Parts: sequence; structure tokens; C-alpha cells
Amino acid sequence: MKLEELKPTWIEQYKKPMIIAGPCSAESETQMLETAKGIKLSGAEVSVFRAGIWKPRTKPNGFEGVGEIGLKWLRKVKEEYGFRTATEVANAHHVLAALEADVDILWIGARSTANPFTVQEIAMALRDTTKTVLVKNPVNPDLGLWVGALERLVGQNVTQLGVIHRGFSSYQKSKYRNNPNWQIALDFIRQYPHIPVLNDPSHICGNRTGLAEVSQEAMNCGFAGLMIETHCSPDDAWTDAEQQITPDRLAEMIAHLKIRNLDLCGYDEEINRRRTQISDLDFQLIELLSQRMKLSEKIGSLKKENNIAVFQPDRWKTIAEYSTMKAEESGMSREFIEKVFRAIHEESVEIQNRLMH
Repeated sequence: MKLEELKPTWIEQYKKPMIIAGPCSAESETQMLETAKGIKLSGAEVSVFRAGIWKPRTKPNGFEGVGEIGLKWLRKVKEEYGFRTATEVANAHHVLAALEADVDILWIGARSTANPFTVQEIAMALRDTTKTVLVKNPVNPDLGLWVGALERLVGQNVTQLGVIHRGFSSYQKSKYRNNPNWQIALDFIRQYPHIPVLNDPSHICGNRTGLAEVSQEAMNCGFAGLMIETHCSPDDAWTDAEQQITPDRLAEMIAHLKIRNLDLCGYDEEINRRRTQISDLDFQLIELLSQRMKLSEKIGSLKKENNIAVFQPDRWKTIAEYSTMKAEESGMSREFIEKVFRAIHEESVEIQNRLMH
């Protein structure tokens, strides 16, 4: 079976949006049960309780999870509060232990997705399972790598699949812990509309303040659900304390979500008209950029003839200042305008570099 032919049915048992919530890490039986009780009492419409049993950390000598004993705590959460359960698996041993503990949903983390050898090992351990398996996007913005992980699972007859969009690592600092790069997730949806896509605002934001905004953006994009890190005492959490929220805050946030209708109904004519206008403007943008790059090419020829360096720091400074000014004038995001001008400038430099060679 090919990925394009897959028809996962697991999502049908959950109310939309499907909400997965629970602590970043399982720390103790008490912490797990208190968090589960808090979620239940808060009234939050949570279907699945999550907890990290094994924690892949960037550096050694930190807390890397409680190990298999945490699976017993997950089972107790299921027995006492009726939640389905979910945890991350990063190797074959994790898979076998989680399956033996009857964990309902297993997810492959971003670091694991980036390594085809690891994904293959996990896929072989999961062979023929009917459990739900979710795949987080790789840490780097590579749609092919993400899709490849799913194809490896399909190759082992794992069919109840979904993905989690958790953002992408970036060396440059921004307001996000992991840049959302929404377009990559939207490209995935466009290519595989039958595969459920969830969003992980906790790892995108890296803090509590942006969770509601990112969660709503995911709903605006038609995502099937959210995975939100929730802890009975977030400030005391052993890992990622700053991005976890209390059960009460979780319930409040879910209650304020606006769920968008994917059916265009009577709005299709107006939407199509607006899309046509956007297409026209996009064409104009391409034409203008083409003209600009031709001018850059002429400037590159002059630099080559006069033995002048391609990159001129003063010129970039002028562009950066101009972009900031235009952002303020237009009412658009300064960050967005800077990205646009930076991309244009980098392409101009690339064109001139080719001329130099």
C-alpha cells in the first residue's frame, strides 16, 4: 500500500478538535494522577493523556525520563480517569515496552524523524500494529524527510497514521522556540489531505504566552487537533516548565478556540474571487522580482569589471532600515518585511556571485 492510498480511521473516534494533554515528562505517580484529575475536573475536552517516559535531551547529564515505571503510571491514569494514553518512542525497546503497557497512541519525536535509520528501526518494531502512530515533523524544515518517515511505517503495514506539526529549529532567534513554517504543514495537507494533522503549540512557542495564538492559527488552517503540555504545577516541572500550563488554563484556552468550517458552502464564490485577485498580485510580484534580479545582474557585471566585492555591508544596512520603515508605514509585521527583503537580497548576492565565477 502507498501513502496516497492510506485511509486512517482512528481520528473518527475523537471529537474535533482532538486534544492531547499532559505533562512534558512523567515525574512521579502523584504528579501524573494529580494532572489527570485536574484535567478531568477542569472540564477541558481532552481525549488523550500524554506524558514523556523517555526524554531525549540535547545535552547529557540532565533528566532523561523515569523509564518504564512511568508506563505503569500511564496505565493507572487510564484506569482511574478514563483517558486514552500517549507517549513518545525513540527505539525498538521503547516500542515493545509501550505496546506491552497498552499505550493507545505512540508518537515519533522530531529528532527521531530526522534519522531514517531510527525511523526504520521503530517501524519494524511496530510492524502490523493497529495502534495509532503519530510522526512529528523533523527538526529541520524538510517535507521529504517527514513524508519518508510515514512511508517507512506504511512499508511495515502500519496504517493508523497521523502527523504532528511542532515547528522547526532555527539558528536565528525569534519569538518562537521552533519556527512554525506553516507553509510546510500546509503543503503536507495539500499532498495528503487524508492524513490527520495535529499541532503542538507547546514546542512551537517554548512559553505559555503564545499558546492560544498558535493554537488558533492551527484551527484556522484546518488542523485536526492539538497536543498541549499540561502540568499540575508547571513552575515545578522537571522539563520545559516555561511552556506548560495548568489544567484550568488548558480548559479556558480550549473553550475560546474558534473551530473553522472546512466546507466552503455559500462562500465559495467570494473566496474564489479573492483567490483570483491574489493570483494576479502574485504574478505581478514575480514580474517585479524578475525585473529587480535583472538589475542585480547588471550591477554584478559592473562589480566584476571593477573588481568590487559582491557583498556591501552599507547597502544591506540601508535595505534593513528601509524595510523597517516600510513595515511601519504599511502596518505589516516588521519581522515579515525583513524576511522578504533578506530573501531578495540573498538572491541578489547569489546572482552576482555566479557572475563573479
